Amino acid sequence: MIKSFLILINFSILLLSSEQIVLVVADDFNTSHAKLEFYDGHTLLLKTEVNIGKNGLAWGIGEKKFRHKKNEPLKYEGDNKAPAGIFALRNVFGYGYSTKSNLPYLHTSNELICVDDSKDRFYNRIIQSHGDEKSFEYMHRKDHQYKYGVTVAHNDAGIEQRGSCIFLHIQREAGAGTAGCTSMREEDLKKLISFLNKNKHPLLIQIPKSRANEIKKLYPKLQDSALLRANLFLH
Repeated sequence: MIKSFLILINFSILLLSSEQIVLVVADDFNTSHAKLEFYDGHTLLLKTEVNIGKNGLAWGIGEKKFRHKKNEPLKYEGDNKAPAGIFALRNVFGYGYSTKSNLPYLHTSNELICVDDSKDRFYNRIIQSHGDEKSFEYMHRKDHQYKYGVTVAHNDAGIEQRGSCIFLHIQREAGAGTAGCTSMREEDLKKLISFLNKNKHPLLIQIPKSRANEIKKLYPKLQDSALLRANLFLH
């Protein structure tokens, strides 16, 4: 009972200290499209459309464990679903040596990779390649999708097969679902990155709209969000 109480207190502290929220709301667990609002305190600074997993959403592992119904999926490696839940935003990365951001910045050299082999000791981590990794993705790609990006703290503990390498990044093209990340237009991502501030403890809240009321109770500052209105349809 004491442990549960402490977990609740820690989560409440997280919510109170998180002044910046990237809110992504999809129609349901099966769609590959969603809408985004970015709040700094009570102020809405950005709203846009985004792409999520090709196969929709599934409950991930983040800052809070949500109760899920039996018919609601959990996030697993290779399922082409984006994680639903509440996640810290850790750092910005990109092809250049610097960018306009108040989050820690990681320059993605040609040797930098994210390991997606759940048997590897560096599963779900961005590392310099050792040359013996069995499955990974390059952080400096030949296309523009990782030109700028933000690391989403999903499955930080590296639990086997529960999903890896989740980012906010540039969309491949309009309407193109992802392998599990959240993508958007380059200009929107650049704006978002310029707003993010480590001292404001930014969070990604990514949910199907069926959980809107739950999020409003957890985070009262979002009471006025158009995306959390019960009667909202995103079509």
